[in-house]
Amino acid sequence: MANHKSALKRVRQTKKRTERNRFYRTRLKNMIKAVKEAVAAGEKGKAVEALKEANKRIHEYVTKGILKKNTAARKVSKLHKLVNSMDEAA
Repeated sequence: MANHKSALKRVRQTKKRTERNRFYRTRLKNMIKAVKEAVAAGEKGKAVEALKEANKRIHEYVTKGILKKNTAARKVSKLHKLVNSMDEAA
């Protein structure tokens, strides 16, 4: 266990950040899952709405420092590709 005052503070900060990041990452996974489920069910309207929300939140998480810019771009791109593939399949 840390003994220095600064090290103890670091432990507290890390704990707080870990908790916050876990919350956002879980939320992100659920949003992505909602898009995938809508696509699997063949519900275009629902998929587009879920995609809009996910896109908005993913970019918000970049500004908060939860995700890196390229990671967010990759996730958004993958989701767009998935939703757009519904047109071709229909």
